[in-house]
Amino acid sequence: MTSSPRERLILPFMAPFYHKVAQPIGWLLFRIIIGGLLMVEGWPKILDPMGQIGFLENVAGIPAGWFFSPLLAVMQFVGGFMIAVGLLTRPAALANAVMLAMTLRFHIENPYGNALLTPEGIEFLKANLQYLTENGQARLLSDGGTAFLHQVQAKAEFNSTFWCAGAAIIAAFGGGKLSIDRVLGKEF
Repeated sequence: MTSSPRERLILPFMAPFYHKVAQPIGWLLFRIIIGGLLMVEGWPKILDPMGQIGFLENVAGIPAGWFFSPLLAVMQFVGGFMIAVGLLTRPAALANAVMLAMTLRFHIENPYGNALLTPEGIEFLKANLQYLTENGQARLLSDGGTAFLHQVQAKAEFNSTFWCAGAAIIAAFGGGKLSIDRVLGKEF
């Protein structure tokens, strides 16, 4: 882990706390967040391991969806668990970082578009306001959902960027002091 030499700290007496408590616990929490979110995202794929075949082959353009769909499920769920507990942390994090970089690239190259609703859809909803809340009316009817889709696009890119960077950082630094890798005394 990174650390600051005692002589560079404004409060040098804090060095033991930073090195023995704050950094290991902060790193553990970061690993749990990244790994846990990957598990949450991977759980539906574990329940339906072949469910991503159509998306992978027809939308993402990745052949052999029958192979990559279950691999994606295992990589996200099991890999997320391995990151969270710090077991074989670097390879699990690296595999997920590569997958998340591909996800980010996909979101950038395939934006959601400029309109959620067609002109006909807007007219229908204007005539049937009971289908939308006041907030929904304000956000969708004025521009057909353009601002909403731009927000969804930004969130998809930001989330993929955060997860990818987080997994890559974990791949670079490993499990840290509070990990199974450390207990085993061996790591990649």
